[in-house]
Amino acid sequence: MRFAPLILCAALAGCATAPPLPTSPVGVQGLIAPTLNARTAVRNFVKVIETVEPVAEAECRARAPALNCDYLIVVDDTPGAPPNAFQTRDEEGRPVIVFTVPLIAVARNIDELAFIMAHEAAHHIEGHLTRQKQSTITGARILGGLASVVTGGREESVRAGIELGAKIGSRAFSKDFELEADALGTVIAARAGYDPVRGAQFFLRIPDPGNKFLGTHPANADRLSTVRAVAARL
Repeated sequence: MRFAPLILCAALAGCATAPPLPTSPVGVQGLIAPTLNARTAVRNFVKVIETVEPVAEAECRARAPALNCDYLIVVDDTPGAPPNAFQTRDEEGRPVIVFTVPLIAVARNIDELAFIMAHEAAHHIEGHLTRQKQSTITGARILGGLASVVTGGREESVRAGIELGAKIGSRAFSKDFELEADALGTVIAARAGYDPVRGAQFFLRIPDPGNKFLGTHPANADRLSTVRAVAARL
């Protein structure tokens, strides 16, 4: 287990600011209504890192041995940041899981924190950032090329086609990615000793995205069904 330099403060404030990192499309946002006091929230977070990270690393090495599986856990205490957790990579390809302070504060129990971390770790194992990048490039090339043919190569139209294609490409498989991360995250959380079904109850406390066209997340009911189905087989 490795932490970025930070101080886990009892007040959940004043921690060392994490380096600026790009967000991935696979974060957890919108959690509300904290129910735990600050000390309990911090204690839960530390325990989750100590227990989930080794399991996630082992799953990563078993399922994707070519990847860097040395997870770095970072706390982002940027003022005004929303409750969020996401997975990204540093310049050397090391997987980074970022939690904002409000996310740690609003988790209602340790199973929620464990499932969120397992979910984000699963995104790396499944290669979602790489797959999304490839889909984005493909979408940009297809619509950019189509716009060039249709408009005779008009620069503004080609640029608009590229931007639209990139947007469509980046979101084309995002719902599938979320469900894949939910499924593998269920396995990781369970093997780390947590209840993934209880942890996934946080889906009931975030806005339901439904089945929107080009939405980035699947409907909450689909996510809960995925977790329950995988957990039932473990």
